[in-house]
Amino acid sequence: MTTAGLDEAGRGPVIGPMVVAGVLIKSSKLKLLREAGVKDSKLLSEERREELKLLIEEVADSCSVKVIHPRRIDEAVSRNMLNHLEAEAMAEIIRELRPSLAIVDSPMVNTKKFSSMIKSMTKGMRYRLIARNKADRKYLHVAAASIIAKVERDRLIDEIKKEIGVDFGSGYPSDPKTRKFIEWLVSEGVKPNFVRWSWGTVKRLILRSDDLEKYL
Repeated sequence: MTTAGLDEAGRGPVIGPMVVAGVLIKSSKLKLLREAGVKDSKLLSEERREELKLLIEEVADSCSVKVIHPRRIDEAVSRNMLNHLEAEAMAEIIRELRPSLAIVDSPMVNTKKFSSMIKSMTKGMRYRLIARNKADRKYLHVAAASIIAKVERDRLIDEIKKEIGVDFGSGYPSDPKTRKFIEWLVSEGVKPNFVRWSWGTVKRLILRSDDLEKYL
């Protein structure tokens, strides 16, 4: 049996893309990952994630990464289809990896509904699909995918910081450095394409802005 784990990184930030990753790993190789300490990426340091990513890529039969940029995220949010957008990326990865079993981390409490979304996008494929909440803490395949996704997103965020010459923090709305940067963008009427303008954090700032026309 070939099993793939799928997970995302960066669903919640106000800055940067969301990254969805899939990892196809034989069950016989899982012991290596377990012994190395592979687990949910959020429970690991940045340095350890980088190290484990190299091991995962070496051990895996195949890996796939999809980058969803802020503009597509904003479009999906405007239509209340963010879950659908994530399901599309996961379906694309499943079509590429062609596992006999795919285990995905569901963003929806209704995991059956999320599973049905993916299945409807992979018609004609014969495979079993498991969708679970917090699957990155329950399944090693998904934990491995979470590490790949997180490292890739962090690298993309670093690229943005280097390109603009500003350290805006993590990109999450709870980060004071990120909020300060967004406040500056709004005050200056600057609208870069790496910000998710549909996010409530940004919208509230825009509503307080003196010049709404800059964002309409």
